[in-house]
Amino acid sequence: MPRKKLFVTLLLLLAAVLVLSACGGAAAPQEEAPEEAAPEEAAPAEEAAPEEEAAPEEAAGEEAVTVTLWFHSGRGSERDALSQILDNFAAERSDIVVDAVELPEGDYNQQVQAAAVAGDLPCVLDFDGPFLYNYAWGGFLTPIGDYVSDEMQADFLPSIINQGTYNGQLYSLGQFDSGLALWARKSYLEAAGVRIPTIDDPWTREEFEEALAALQELPEVEYALDMKMNYGRGEWFTYGFSPILQSFGADLIDRETYETAEGVLNGPEAVAAMEMVQGWFEAGYVNAEPAGDTDFVDGKSAISWVGHWVAPDYMDALGDDLLLLPMPDFGEGPKTGMGSWNWGITSQCPNPDAAWEVLEFILQPEQILIMTNANGAVPARFSAIEQSELYAEGGMLNLYVQQIERGFAVPRPITPAYPTITTAFAEAFDNIVHGADVQEELDKAVDKIDQDLMENDYYR
Repeated sequence: MPRKKLFVTLLLLLAAVLVLSACGGAAAPQEEAPEEAAPEEAAPAEEAAPEEEAAPEEAAGEEAVTVTLWFHSGRGSERDALSQILDNFAAERSDIVVDAVELPEGDYNQQVQAAAVAGDLPCVLDFDGPFLYNYAWGGFLTPIGDYVSDEMQADFLPSIINQGTYNGQLYSLGQFDSGLALWARKSYLEAAGVRIPTIDDPWTREEFEEALAALQELPEVEYALDMKMNYGRGEWFTYGFSPILQSFGADLIDRETYETAEGVLNGPEAVAAMEMVQGWFEAGYVNAEPAGDTDFVDGKSAISWVGHWVAPDYMDALGDDLLLLPMPDFGEGPKTGMGSWNWGITSQCPNPDAAWEVLEFILQPEQILIMTNANGAVPARFSAIEQSELYAEGGMLNLYVQQIERGFAVPRPITPAYPTITTAFAEAFDNIVHGADVQEELDKAVDKIDQDLMENDYYR
């Protein structure tokens, strides 16, 4: 159809631009992708599958199948975990060789789009969850539902299945889900006389703002609340702060039709939510331009509004003084972000059956735990959660599981328009916390989203 032709033309132009552009790093959080990481620098699976292991197959006249795999350059602990998992696969399977390539996180989505147009996609691809819908709509991915047994699917968190499903087809599965909550110093809460909330009795808006005011008065505290503004404008702003909208009764788009953001992202509830946040910055509770990422562990901030990925560092730094607290209830119930990087098989893969063999191995509970023990994320399968000291009942991070199971987690909009939605909201949020007019910024975001929807015939 004409709109898809326009989409492909634009992607061809993007591909040409990317040939001339340098690679950067970003997503959630942005600074975690080292600038020096280049695609050719990481090929852990090739090292784990030396030629002599494949020799018996070749001697029998059966040449090993090569499966190409792309992954984003996240934190070092995640890269090490994936390398170990692929080493484990190579030790078991000499008939399939995984050619793994690491790409910088900041330009990852653009590089995938350009490769899709050029016909250069790998077989196995990882990607941030909400980008699935644009990839599937564009025809980049192949459904994997026929490979997944009913028993296997039932073992995954419902949020993982929901994230991976578009137009009734399962396209992706992940090793982990994400968690958004509040980290706090217990000693600071006690010193300020602040009640410690529970998942059954979270802070209300009034309590949360009273807590910020009381904590700000502590002599050790420079900023009561760390909102990881050092991550910069990007996916973190949407993942981390759109739950505030949703707890007010607003959202990023009308989810009944997925055809407009008007009245939803710029309605009175959304304006009230963003005026509240702007007020935190104006009161000095939050630093809009932090110099680094250590205010909470250094004791300069009392509460850290952030995701699961800080768990290993925070637990090491604070020990028994560390608390993990549920999201506040700003009026319409506590809401939390969900979804994370996951895996799919591209439509350009010449060996999808072999690709599934690789993916199925990566998704085994034992391999999942290698990753989640490294990055602190919520294991994607119930059988893995049961084996996890951190996430099983009574574990330090079990709160994340409870928030998902109780329905606090809200998926980012399930629409191919998501890249435009997240860009528009992140820009508006950044401008708002720096003092811009809330209504004007949200109106501009709505205009950008609705324009994209109209230009693409509402992605029908």
